[in-house]
Amino acid sequence: MSLAVQWLNNTRAVLGTIEQTQQDNIRQAALVMADSIAAGRWVHTFGCGHATIPVEEMYPRIGGFVGFHPIIELPLTFFTHITGEMGIHQFLFLERAEGYGVELMKGYNFDARDTMWIFSHTGINAVNIDVALESKKRGMKVVVCGSAAEAKGKVTRHSCGKTIFELADVVVDTCVPAVDASVPLKNHFDKIAPLSTMAFVTTVWMTIATVAEILADRGVQLHIHPSHNVPGDTTARERLDAALAEYKRRVTQL
Repeated sequence: MSLAVQWLNNTRAVLGTIEQTQQDNIRQAALVMADSIAAGRWVHTFGCGHATIPVEEMYPRIGGFVGFHPIIELPLTFFTHITGEMGIHQFLFLERAEGYGVELMKGYNFDARDTMWIFSHTGINAVNIDVALESKKRGMKVVVCGSAAEAKGKVTRHSCGKTIFELADVVVDTCVPAVDASVPLKNHFDKIAPLSTMAFVTTVWMTIATVAEILADRGVQLHIHPSHNVPGDTTARERLDAALAEYKRRVTQL
């Protein structure tokens, strides 16, 4: 079996486990988020490292809708220089630096009706835990998505003594092994081909689809980001402008 097919099989196994075990948790998370959006407030989304990928995936995105506010802290995500300015070494230091998340939270106006949705594969790094603790201080519900079962027994890097999964109101487990990389390579110690990004994005759209379903059943009108690349759709730009106008109206709260 080729390594490519091994990775595909590993991915299918993780997605199947999510389907079998996480639908109740996803619905619990979606109910919390639906309440925030229906109240005219926000689901704030945060991650660092490659856990910013699910944040960037959900909005602005074709098929996404207004209500999800991405918090992207550049030094925690833009490390593609690898070395030099904003490189890997600095990133690894910052994500473990207790107090950085506290300062990050000072840049926004939050409301107790908001939800904070945090993505963290390991659940042990200080910046994510800072954000979770500060969110709870402000009365927000905290939803965490990551490899929760695999985090049991891990030692947190935060002085609170807890992992982010222990602080969450709702946890959605990505069901990914702790090591993340999934395919062994001959003559090498480390595996290749990680799984966490696929699991993150899968749980994102399962959750958002459930939020949309809940809100539509309540009669709430969603401001959906449409495709504006389909020939013959003469109102796509108009609908896009309307969605962005609603986002702009809401974001002035922050």
